[in-house]
Amino acid sequence: MALSKNERRERIRFRIRKLVSGTVDRPRLAVFRSNKEIYAQLIDDVNGKTITAASSRDKDIDASKVNKTEAAKLVGKAIAEKATKAGVESITFDRGGYLYHGRVKSLAEGAREGGLKF
Repeated sequence: MALSKNERRERIRFRIRKLVSGTVDRPRLAVFRSNKEIYAQLIDDVNGKTITAASSRDKDIDASKVNKTEAAKLVGKAIAEKATKAGVESITFDRGGYLYHGRVKSLAEGAREGGLKF
């Protein structure tokens, strides 16, 4: 029986999560991508806390009226800015079962440009 697209992504996501975990000094940058928006959050898995989050629904990014890939890059820069304020410099990247391509890749590049190391 063939897996649906979502079931396949979930399997990949669980495989990634076995390896990738966030700590206080090196949190996990988790990415969620819907058809319209993209969300990113820094998570400390040891304490089960979200340190900071950013999304394409934030007022400044939503108002910029750019395409989805450019919005993802802006989200990456925004999460990097918030992370620096929270005292985080290096992270582990969790692509959430999505291919490292398109919006996910531009979010990662935006975070790197913002000063995060991974």
